[in-house]
Amino acid sequence: MEGSVGTVNNMRKKIQSYSDIGVALLMVLIIVMMVIPLPTWLIDIFLAMNITLGVVTLLVTFYVKRALDLSIFPTLLLIATLFRLSLNVSTTRLILLYGNAGELINAFGNFVVGGNYVVGVIMFLILVIIQMLVITKGAERVAEVAARFTLDAMPGKQMSIDADLNSGLIDEQGAKQRRQDIQKEADFYGAMDGASKFVKGDAIAGLIITTINIVGGLSIGVFMKGMTAADAAAHYSLLTVGDGLVGQIPALLLSTAMGVIVTRAAASSELGPDLINAFTKYPRPLYIGSGMLLSLAMIPGLPTVPFTVLGVLTGFAGYMVGREAVMQSADAEAGQAAQGGAGASGAQAGQAAGAAGGGGAMNAAPAGQAASQAAGQDKPAPVSPEDVMKLLTVEPMETEIGYAIIPLIDPAQGGDMLDRIGTIRKQMAVEMGIVVPPIRIRDNIQIKPTEYVIRVKGAEAGRGELLPDHYLAMNTGGVEEDLIGVPTKEPAFGLPALWISPDLRDKAESMGYTVVDAPSVLATHLSEVMKKNGAELLTRQEVQKLTDMVKESAPAVVEDLMSSLSLGEIQKVLQNLIREQIPIRDLVTIFEALADYGKMSRSVDFLTERAREALSRLISLKIQGADGVITAATLSPNWEQKIMTGVDGDLTRGWQLHMDPRDVQKMIAAITRAVDDMLAKNLTPVLLVHPDVRLIVRRLIEGSLPNIFVVSYNEIVHGVQIKTVGMVE
Repeated sequence: MEGSVGTVNNMRKKIQSYSDIGVALLMVLIIVMMVIPLPTWLIDIFLAMNITLGVVTLLVTFYVKRALDLSIFPTLLLIATLFRLSLNVSTTRLILLYGNAGELINAFGNFVVGGNYVVGVIMFLILVIIQMLVITKGAERVAEVAARFTLDAMPGKQMSIDADLNSGLIDEQGAKQRRQDIQKEADFYGAMDGASKFVKGDAIAGLIITTINIVGGLSIGVFMKGMTAADAAAHYSLLTVGDGLVGQIPALLLSTAMGVIVTRAAASSELGPDLINAFTKYPRPLYIGSGMLLSLAMIPGLPTVPFTVLGVLTGFAGYMVGREAVMQSADAEAGQAAQGGAGASGAQAGQAAGAAGGGGAMNAAPAGQAASQAAGQDKPAPVSPEDVMKLLTVEPMETEIGYAIIPLIDPAQGGDMLDRIGTIRKQMAVEMGIVVPPIRIRDNIQIKPTEYVIRVKGAEAGRGELLPDHYLAMNTGGVEEDLIGVPTKEPAFGLPALWISPDLRDKAESMGYTVVDAPSVLATHLSEVMKKNGAELLTRQEVQKLTDMVKESAPAVVEDLMSSLSLGEIQKVLQNLIREQIPIRDLVTIFEALADYGKMSRSVDFLTERAREALSRLISLKIQGADGVITAATLSPNWEQKIMTGVDGDLTRGWQLHMDPRDVQKMIAAITRAVDDMLAKNLTPVLLVHPDVRLIVRRLIEGSLPNIFVVSYNEIVHGVQIKTVGMVE
């Protein structure tokens, strides 16, 4: 027995391994049947297969407990509809060409309808009406409402899952499985809503094809074969009706299966047991039905025997159901009495212990509980209350994604986004010296399926939309030809772009577009958000880790630094450097500058400028061109003098700017024109200013021109050539 079961399992696995080839061959066969004439014996086999498919599918729906257990049904419905339509084309060709479409169609035309084509036409029309107006329309409405209600209920179900997860009722794996089931359920009912249109269209197509066949058969019989109108109608109409019945019967079976699968929303078991439980749960309706049937049997003119037999059987069923209910009630009362007696014994035992020992009365309740549990009334262990403190934690950086983007993230589905994020974090450490904390990625059903949101410390820092299995084509300039795609904007830099299908990738690249895949778009956006918000990600705890790291190699520097500055002041200086895209990898040089000037002033602005001057070699390397020359615009002495005049105080003690807002706007407009000119020449925008006003100029323009490098003369290392492109007047 075990050997035969193993053989069956091996055969099934082998068939499943070649199932993709079988489906591909089936689709090719469907196309071939529409083009190439097939012999009648092969048509008979395919028609029998079509009927068998309808019967088996309907029977399978009886045993399905959940709609998701047959999630392939919408696709199966589409394939079966295409197969049936291709059979209609093949049989139509045979009927009109040869007047013969095989034994199965002849049998339906002669035996099933008794050789009367008028009866056959009426039966065919009735089947079409039943399928299209009753079953299909009802199933379509149920699927539509189910899809809408399922989508509306998704947030509540998601909250329920989160609540069960936080309370410990389910683990992370269980929560993940339930989220997947919710999403699959929504997808299934949405697909069923669309699949119902296939069945409706198939019924209409069958009606039209049958009409065309009758008219075409009459025309061919009368005008081409010289038959009389009566003979042509009898011959071709019978074949056409037989063809229509052969096609509509499996169509009716599949539409019924669709109705069964979408209406069994709250099923707890298979269809058969559910039906029996529904009709045998209450005896009173059966008694009333039995009385009505027996009353009908006594009315003169109505058949007596059928109503009498059915009345007796219904009454007997009501008696059996009522008897079963009485027996179950008696068993329940006996069980409760046994539990009550055990509880009383336990309480009496506790009271006796208390009377004897003067302190054992505290054990009375536990003794009673133990006795009750021994009698079969188990109580689950109390669940510990939710740890609310965990909900107060804010992730340094997290990304919320819609469910359509999950395949890009999940390694089990081929996603490599986690590896890309690891690479980005390493790149940030190498380029900027920032150790970006781990990025939490979680799904969020409240955003669009193709949308993602990047958050830094709980606040939204970026948002974008991805189309999986598509490429983003960006016109970076010079491309005049249009490309077919979905218009959008590149989320990191706001460039106009198009989402294109994979087959257009080579064409887009040859036209001059910059083409990237969806994971690269998200990775680029994450990288830019890290750079823009790197200062916020540098927490005091991270600064402590960096200080401890430097202390291992240069303990004297750290000791000298910590004697004059606090950890918070060091953090603020490092954050100021990061905000202006200055790498902080050379911590020894930065700490030495802070240790030297920290004894003079603890002003963060003053210390930041001194640290920048210590990093002059690094800053010069960052802003110079490929030829080693720094190309920059300079701020005119008039503007510098106006700024110095408007400043109260200095960097060492603190400062305030009292400058006419109109002058500030004029200066920003002049700098903007200079920056646009440099960008037009494909140059890195650099503004060269006096050391005393560098920080003030930067603060004035950082809101309007965040990507310009404002450097002072002291931050240019000796030996580097400077080329000016103009003066900001």
